[in-house]
Amino acid sequence: MDFELSPTETAFRDEVRAWLKANAPRDTDGTGDMKEFIASRRAWQKKLYDAGYVGLTWPEEYGGQGRSFMDQLILNDEMILAQAPDPINVIGLGMGGPVVIAHGTEEQKKRYLAPLLSAEEIWCQGFSEPNAGSDLSGLQTRADDKGDHYVVNGQKVWTTLAHVARWCMLLARERKETNPREGLTYLLVDMQSPGIEVRPLVQITGDAEFNEIFFKDVKLPKSQILGEAGNGWAVAMTTLLHERGTLGLALATRAQITAAELAERARKLGRGSDPLVRQKIAQHTIEARALQLNG
Repeated sequence: MDFELSPTETAFRDEVRAWLKANAPRDTDGTGDMKEFIASRRAWQKKLYDAGYVGLTWPEEYGGQGRSFMDQLILNDEMILAQAPDPINVIGLGMGGPVVIAHGTEEQKKRYLAPLLSAEEIWCQGFSEPNAGSDLSGLQTRADDKGDHYVVNGQKVWTTLAHVARWCMLLARERKETNPREGLTYLLVDMQSPGIEVRPLVQITGDAEFNEIFFKDVKLPKSQILGEAGNGWAVAMTTLLHERGTLGLALATRAQITAAELAERARKLGRGSDPLVRQKIAQHTIEARALQLNG
């Protein structure tokens, strides 16, 4: 198998590399102020979007670029190598958009995708609960069918950027079934809806990137169902599939950079000729490269 880039892919890599060299922010951490962080990351995503580097693989009719998955991998690698910051809407770009493309109606695609790409609207994920972390099917948040709408009550936790998000991908129980994976409904929740309270979970740094969300008699129109009512588990699995991809795409390149840094550190500490150290770094490099080649 040929793992080399094609001439077209090489040209795209060179284009991206040059653009990032000229445009990527140098101070990626900022002052530590959360509001400043969010504003700068939102502006950075908008800049990427205006340059055509957001939604590379998304259909053009919804604001994407219609490019190949390989081009997305190239962009991801170059972003890491340039030490460029992530866009603000990682959850929306990595999970929200793809799940809407996969399960959404035409009206939903037209409504949600474009403002997600441009960072006009930020998304968050409402899956984890205090009593349902690793066992997602054990969630307790309810979506009661009231005819033309749902009424949602419950709590979600560890929700990244919920305090600035406009939309939440919410998995809730519509009805109780023998199989706990059945009877779940996937809803796109407007975070400006009455009855929603967001409470920050303050980290040791003083920042509050994570949050709790409380839903009290939140009224949601049925037009905000994603997929079929009662079949939310399938939509949730699509979401988690893309979450794994979003997080995993960058791991291989970062792992290879780490291996190179470890080798340099070992040399500086006089351990570069230690057979055990060399073997461990070599194994790390091999596994990182295998991860990259196998996607």
